Amino acid sequence: MRVGRVVGTVVSTINHPFFDGERLLVCRIVDRDTDTGTYLICTDRVGAGSDETVLILDEGSSARQIYDVPHGPIRSVVVGVVDDVHEAELGSE
Repeated sequence: MRVGRVVGTVVSTINHPFFDGERLLVCRIVDRDTDTGTYLICTDRVGAGSDETVLILDEGSSARQIYDVPHGPIRSVVVGVVDDVHEAELGSE
């Protein structure tokens, strides 16, 4: 899983039928609130909005399980909206 920020949407007039009716989001990957400079195009299963921090499932077989299809051209899916991130300091429990 990865954490990202929604920065835009993708509009495609010609695509694989799997994506018909699916909303595609451009998500910048973040690491500890720092933009990594990389991005993913993800389908949206939670109704995420622009500039929201999201949880991204970035594994093909797990993404296909979300859609309940054994085969399909899917890899990355937004599966949650992140309200807050708390990091524990190393060595403290």
